[in-house]
Amino acid sequence: MSPVLRLLNRTSLVTQIVIGLVAGIALALLAPTVAGDVGFLGKVFVSALKAVAPILVFILVMASIANHRHGQETHIRPILWLYLLGTFAAAVVAVVASMAFPSNLVLTSSETALSAPGGITEVLQNLLLSAVDNPVAALLNANFIGVLTWAIGLGIALRHASDATRTVVDDLSKGVTLIVRVVIRFAPLGIFGLVASTLAQSGLDALLGYLHLLAVLIGCMLFVALVMNPLIVFWKIRRNPYPLVLMCLRESGITAFFTRSSAANIPVNMALAEKLGLHEDTYSVSIPLGATINMAGAAITITVLTLAAVHTLGITVDMPTAVLLSVVAAVCACGASGVAGGSLLLIPLACSLFGIPSEVAMQVVAVGFIIGVLQDSAETALNSSTDVIFTAAACKAQERRNA
Repeated sequence: MSPVLRLLNRTSLVTQIVIGLVAGIALALLAPTVAGDVGFLGKVFVSALKAVAPILVFILVMASIANHRHGQETHIRPILWLYLLGTFAAAVVAVVASMAFPSNLVLTSSETALSAPGGITEVLQNLLLSAVDNPVAALLNANFIGVLTWAIGLGIALRHASDATRTVVDDLSKGVTLIVRVVIRFAPLGIFGLVASTLAQSGLDALLGYLHLLAVLIGCMLFVALVMNPLIVFWKIRRNPYPLVLMCLRESGITAFFTRSSAANIPVNMALAEKLGLHEDTYSVSIPLGATINMAGAAITITVLTLAAVHTLGITVDMPTAVLLSVVAAVCACGASGVAGGSLLLIPLACSLFGIPSEVAMQVVAVGFIIGVLQDSAETALNSSTDVIFTAAACKAQERRNA
């Protein structure tokens, strides 16, 4: 083995990612033209993650269910409750922060061609339609609801297959996992390209006019990540939650911050769950499920931007309406897609609670895209890292009860 490869093996992946991050910032500041060109590395890395994520979810979930032994505990139900509790708690935090530090938006008459859902019923209908999508189309379009549905269905069916068939499925899952590990090893180069190109193209100048709004958004996300989530984890495992929380933020949150896609970060979370020694039958289902329904960051974005529009328009919000908004934001967040900017198109749903017309609501969406360089990155980091945090909390709580 060459000295370079030996050095790479001795250096942790997180350290390599930090080096790539610093190098990307330095290149963007010193040679922005070159930095724009190396953005290709980031595109390749994100494309590789997005390419492998659907097939990874499909094969691992199917193999996990097909090879599940009767009597094995998977702890999925408590994880689902943690996902729902965390998302609702994040929406409540966002309501309190928005009322304590109200934001004003500069709304113009510009129109946008974006199309948003018309109501909660439409969101639920879309989720159901996604679940019964053609399996090939679901894999091609990264429709993770459809992928999960077919993986669960085939996994249940294959539980009655021969031992040889289930062994083949298990070997296939190991092969896909190996490919994922290879892709993740290129994370430092991908982060380097993403950081360099993003700073070279947009910088932070476009964000200066929205510093207050950004401060409220990111402040809520930090509060949930460093206070609310640890409280939930402590309630579940009854011991210091911060080693687990900080490890997940470091090893999952950093990558998710730059890929800006919960779906693309599924392979990273799978690898982290394996590193934590979690139950494979549990995390192979809960991690991809969390990428579709565990959306605390999305709930914060929907709530904060909606209440910013409400405050700008001078609409009064009472406490019952604020509670209803938290529920609506949590439901909307569960329907948000796991791609960059997926939560923004659900803002008009929340705005409709206050009678805000869709033309104005879509202007709020446009503001979201302006600040998306930081907002969406922080949102995805919170969403994705929380998937592993709650999965680990449920598994460790079960281990404590069995001890």
